Amino acid sequence: MVDIIIRYFPSLTKKQIEQLSRLGDLYKEWNEQINVVSRKDIDKLYVNHILHSLAIAKVMEFTDGSKVLDVGTGGGLPGIPLAILFPNVHFHLVDSIGKKIKVVHAIATSLGLENVKAEQKRAESLTDQYDFVVSRAVTAMPKFVEWIRDKFNDQNNNPLPNGLLYLKGGDLSEELTDFPSAKLYSISDFFDEEFFQTKKVVYLNKKDL
Repeated sequence: MVDIIIRYFPSLTKKQIEQLSRLGDLYKEWNEQINVVSRKDIDKLYVNHILHSLAIAKVMEFTDGSKVLDVGTGGGLPGIPLAILFPNVHFHLVDSIGKKIKVVHAIATSLGLENVKAEQKRAESLTDQYDFVVSRAVTAMPKFVEWIRDKFNDQNNNPLPNGLLYLKGGDLSEELTDFPSAKLYSISDFFDEEFFQTKKVVYLNKKDL
């Protein structure tokens, strides 16, 4: 199943391919103990979850040394696949549910991901500053923005100014009413699978939050 990732990311190293290959078994094993991926979805893990997470990488190639916060990471999505793809970027994965963070710790340790820090915390309580915040449809945009508005570094070191990269599907017009400068990237422009037809990466510059 990792072949689908290699198809869209042909320059992966041998180590990255090995790590991505192991993700499937690790998630299946942990999901039987702690439900972090929908049971009906676990057989579609590589498309619906891993490749979906990596859509962010088609919008933003993070610069080495960047700090990225994954809010509401659940079992480590999108943070873990992105951490594999960007081994020199620091990823802080947070979720309010401790047992989900337990899964993140276990998977990151099994894969030897030294660039992942996972904590049971709410985004609002964090005091660190980041270049980017990433997330997968945790809640409606206005509410989410309230949580992360003050979490950004002032200095920009990436191709896009620091801000939010949010994976979201469906009609977003009402949700983005308060954010007219939001830029939407259709994931179907990057990946051919039918699953991505209505899926987007929403980018918001920190100045517009």
